[in-house]
Amino acid sequence: MSIEWHTLDREPGLPGLYARAATRRKITGTQLPDSGLRCWVDVDGKRLADYRKVCGFTDDGLLPPTYPHILAFALQMQLLTARDFPFPLLGLIHLSNRIRVLRPMGGISRAQVSVRVTNLQPHPKGVTFDLLTTLDDQLGPLWQAESQILCRGVKLDGEAVEQHWQPTQALTEVAHWQAPADIGRQYAKVSGDYNPIHLSAASAKLFGFPTAIAHGLWNKARTLAALANHLPKANLEVTVHFRKPVRLPSEVTLLASEAGSSGELRLVGAGDLEHMVGNWQPIA
Repeated sequence: MSIEWHTLDREPGLPGLYARAATRRKITGTQLPDSGLRCWVDVDGKRLADYRKVCGFTDDGLLPPTYPHILAFALQMQLLTARDFPFPLLGLIHLSNRIRVLRPMGGISRAQVSVRVTNLQPHPKGVTFDLLTTLDDQLGPLWQAESQILCRGVKLDGEAVEQHWQPTQALTEVAHWQAPADIGRQYAKVSGDYNPIHLSAASAKLFGFPTAIAHGLWNKARTLAALANHLPKANLEVTVHFRKPVRLPSEVTLLASEAGSSGELRLVGAGDLEHMVGNWQPIA
């Protein structure tokens, strides 16, 4: 399928996109748009520093491996609230996320973000699709990501398959941290992602959660910050599968295999409740 790319002059404004998301509650079809969005964005030093603080990254002169998600968030919001996107943004569930760091991300002050959706598939609970995001500088591709997202209540012909990937290597405790009650609000300030399920118990209860839950991408960022000495800085692919949400506040423990070019990880809570599993490896 050929993609029709639309290039924007500037990043979209989030307030209008949130208003659009709040008023769209119906499924309007079962076909993904064959268009994508592109935009050059600037890296704001203060916002980057705030992100590092919230997620636990040290300043090593490189963009954190999860930071391009922040640069892309407004563009993703515009894509997922456009009229030709068939699913309401509120209620979508992030199942997994894969990032690829192609080159060391140092000295980046400006980059081009591209976003599109693809790969609509039946799922036992509805349908899934992939949100693809890329980051390029003047020399070419720097970073890529695939987020698999579930939309409930949609029927699609075909065999529904649900993945159940689990670590197979010996894992030992690497880190232990507290996810405070306000981490959803802290992360929202640095990411722009003000999904109500992350902000407070009151707003989360409107969507069926007994309390606020941590952003999945905060869990991944906090994990990669804790694994900074485990992982290469580039030629790196990290995939995680989100399991049970981290209810706020919570204490979590990170287990991982030995440092190296490849390995596996597991994030668990009290009673060995599994929040996230994943692996890292060189880019194929």
